[in-house]
Amino acid sequence: MSSSLPIPPPLPSAPEGTATAVPVFFISDSTGISAETMGNALLIQFPSVPFERTLIPFVRSVEEARGVRARLDAAMAGPTAPIVFLTVVDEAVREELLATRAPVVDFVSGHLGQLEAQLGVSGDHAPARLHGVGDSHRYNRRMQAVEFAIEHDDGQSVRALEKADVVLIAPSRCGKTPTSMYLALMHGVFVANYPLVDEDLEGEVLPASIAGMAERCFGLLISPQRLSSVRGERMPQSRYASLEQTRWELSRARRVYDVHGIPFVDSSSRSVEEMSTLILQSLERRGAQSR
Repeated sequence: MSSSLPIPPPLPSAPEGTATAVPVFFISDSTGISAETMGNALLIQFPSVPFERTLIPFVRSVEEARGVRARLDAAMAGPTAPIVFLTVVDEAVREELLATRAPVVDFVSGHLGQLEAQLGVSGDHAPARLHGVGDSHRYNRRMQAVEFAIEHDDGQSVRALEKADVVLIAPSRCGKTPTSMYLALMHGVFVANYPLVDEDLEGEVLPASIAGMAERCFGLLISPQRLSSVRGERMPQSRYASLEQTRWELSRARRVYDVHGIPFVDSSSRSVEEMSTLILQSLERRGAQSR
């Protein structure tokens, strides 16, 4: 018999004087990435509601599911009823979880049955299938893309740079690294990223290593105030973090993008997922134009 997974500790109480957060549980038989992604896509539609999120991954036995169900039922006694997002394909495990008194949004049952009816084939009902290792070619490309992004982060390497699908450029701390890693891990895109330093900005030129790659470049911007705040966490009271410096760098970066015909996106109020989608759309448009 497998041992039960540890159940996360109780949720903290909301600070006095604030709205009580709605407990949200993402429960999965694998990593929980799918449950979180789909669940958060729904929760984002309610910006005025505070949520307290808890991820419970790798729930693969009825015994483990029974412990999780007890946690959910206990949460029903709190000041606010919880919301549960579920991605579990094993029927016995799922049935145990669905027996909870808490409201559940089940992303598998119903949808899987509908697909089986449409295709005329029974699904494997295997946990790993839901989370992406089934396509080994795509999985291997994603891992290769992650290795490429790590090697080519912040202009560290020029080796095999010609393999880059996109080169992200921006002043320091505008979000190049997390965007690069997301594109690599989630979409298998080979991404290099380069900082625009004072010499590049003054001359309105691209870094020497990517001077001939403008057609693959994509720029990032951010508000001067936000960039100053981010930099101030690393180097407080420095010229590097000053509002005057960030305003200058960002205005010059915008000029570099305009001079070289480089598309860009402002990361001030966009998530990594949103920026990545815009970059992918730009790549598709460029590909269509070159054909």
